[in-house]
Amino acid sequence: MELEPRVIEWLLNGDPSIRWQVKRDLLDKPYKTERKLVAKKGWGRRILALQCDDGRWTNQRGPAGYRGLYIPKWTSTTYTLILLRRFGIEPGNRQCQRGCDALIDGSQWFDDGSVAPWKAKRTDTCVCGMFLGLLSYFDHRDIEARDGLIGYLRKQQKPDGGWNCLPSDNSSVHSTITILEGLQLARQRSPCRELDVSIRRGQEYLLQRRLMRSRQTGEIIDSRFLRFSFPPRWKYDVLRALEHFRDANARDARLEEPIALVLRKRTKNGTWKLQNRHAGQTHFEMEKAGQASRWNTLRALRVLLWWNEP
Repeated sequence: MELEPRVIEWLLNGDPSIRWQVKRDLLDKPYKTERKLVAKKGWGRRILALQCDDGRWTNQRGPAGYRGLYIPKWTSTTYTLILLRRFGIEPGNRQCQRGCDALIDGSQWFDDGSVAPWKAKRTDTCVCGMFLGLLSYFDHRDIEARDGLIGYLRKQQKPDGGWNCLPSDNSSVHSTITILEGLQLARQRSPCRELDVSIRRGQEYLLQRRLMRSRQTGEIIDSRFLRFSFPPRWKYDVLRALEHFRDANARDARLEEPIALVLRKRTKNGTWKLQNRHAGQTHFEMEKAGQASRWNTLRALRVLLWWNEP
């Protein structure tokens, strides 16, 4: 696949969080110096500056002792760390490590290895997937917490291969992609056969649906899944799913239709738009819905480059 120089130039004129990933994923050029700037300039620096003294983000009050861990969306500690992870901030960043400490110390942990960042009698499987992804990406020192989450999530996998954060026999694409991302990040830290099996089963759940279609009727499950957003938050869309398959290097012929969808979304000027924004509080807006998106352009291009590799 040929990259258009003017599109690459446009991407490189963006935030450091985008520039370093363009250099690594699209240009195969040195990127480490650029990556260090994520914490020092632009969006990354702005978000780090909002961290509270106790390591959390947002001062909005929640249930006693659980302030700012998961609520409000999308400015809580959980979602802020997920965004910084998507920026590619260096895993050893001290402020992010403090944020992970706040999640671990402030949340409620259960005997089965699961966690709830609020007072509750039961956990939320999706949140467990988010926590696993964060603790794995930032290589947090609490290995026991990570291992407990892996064990819990593996046991919660449904017979169809997916997951659901609700007590249901049926899986959810939202839950499945969130947990797949967490397991994949854990596998990158500590590869093992058990993780491979769980990830492959989860991927098969999505592949049987071509990432977008009902197994029963063949119809599109939800038209919103065809609209690309950034950040995706906890919500599913086809581009987010394709990014997982790229990260896992899991090629499959059943991805041809989703890949074709990405190609159709490309505008005449060679970019992709921000098609959707998920309602909720934000620290600040990075891009405007309906306009050309550096994030979606970067994400789409690297998926297509991966797909077209010999």
